[in-house]
Amino acid sequence: MIDLYTFTTPNGRKASIMLEEIELPYAVHIIDITKGDQFTPEFVAINPNSKIPAIVDRETDITVFESGAILIYLAEKAGKLLPTDPKNRFWVLEWLMFQMGNVGPMFGQLNHFKRFAPEKIPYAIDRYEKETLRLYGVLDHQLEKHEFICGDYSIADIATFPWVAAYEFQGLTLNNHPHLKRWFETVAARTPVQKGMNVPLRS
Repeated sequence: MIDLYTFTTPNGRKASIMLEEIELPYAVHIIDITKGDQFTPEFVAINPNSKIPAIVDRETDITVFESGAILIYLAEKAGKLLPTDPKNRFWVLEWLMFQMGNVGPMFGQLNHFKRFAPEKIPYAIDRYEKETLRLYGVLDHQLEKHEFICGDYSIADIATFPWVAAYEFQGLTLNNHPHLKRWFETVAARTPVQKGMNVPLRS
């Protein structure tokens, strides 16, 4: 059994999608980041950085935080969605790191400055919107050549999907990136993805 500590954010949904894909039993513990639950001593003991998601594997007594590390851990535990041959393994890992180092931070900054910042700063909105669209282009180019980001469906797709799924929230469109749009619709149609995107259940 996996204990999943999560909330309704793109990073949180990476972990729940992965758990649905590999069909491991898990228990959901809601960490409401709007109420400061991530700063409680109980959660800080699990993740000293006070961020969701985090997991505790009851079978191994292993705790993992950082969403990318969680995806790798679960892929290795299940023997799914991460190739074992070095060439393809590192192909998936580099695109996972692309998401962690580019897609997540840049899309997240756009979300913040466009939707949550108390003051609308045109320079910041323009900067992060341009970078988000540039990253759309990088993904679109990759997906022109491959059905999924690294050929076969993998943790690279799982990591990237919840962030791209925020495009309407950001006031953007995928219509100018047809390969990215095709990929998005394909991944969105997967039953485990639909289930994982609804964890924790929206009230």
